[in-house]
Amino acid sequence: MWRNEAEGHADMFHLAPETDADWHEVEFLYDLAFAPGREALSSYRLREGVAAVGALCLVARDSYNCVAGAIRYWPVQIGPQRDAALLLGPVAVHPTHQGEGVGGVLIRDSLTKARELGWNRVILVGDAPYYSRFGFTRTPALEFPPPTNPDRLLALELVDGALDGVAGMIGKWGR
Repeated sequence: MWRNEAEGHADMFHLAPETDADWHEVEFLYDLAFAPGREALSSYRLREGVAAVGALCLVARDSYNCVAGAIRYWPVQIGPQRDAALLLGPVAVHPTHQGEGVGGVLIRDSLTKARELGWNRVILVGDAPYYSRFGFTRTPALEFPPPTNPDRLLALELVDGALDGVAGMIGKWGR
């Protein structure tokens, strides 16, 4: 639980692993936050038929017990050596809570948990200026299935050197 007192807000938030009971509310949030057709994106092809990493899928609820934000992670593999990685996303914050730090807490907390669980690297497709504050950078050696703007493919080492020698197309886990 944390208290957000930025910009005059005094909301209390509770962070917990996503449960089956949260699914509909989280999906509604993703529909609200992203354009229609989000499931047509190439990142969703990498998720089809693959279980999310449940320990890293988190939900932030506000003082009214409404979903204020959510984050999910999926396992993927990189290149011909099938190096394991996490695919961060989607992450979303309800419009009524944007600018309150909810997204940052979700990202930082889940990255800490990912390290604790032994994951070495995380990738995502997103806005570099936003995600750079968490340490994500453009990694030209990695490729994402099209249609994806290569400038939006970002990576983070959870362990120093975890991206050394890792290159190629990001693919579906287990293939």
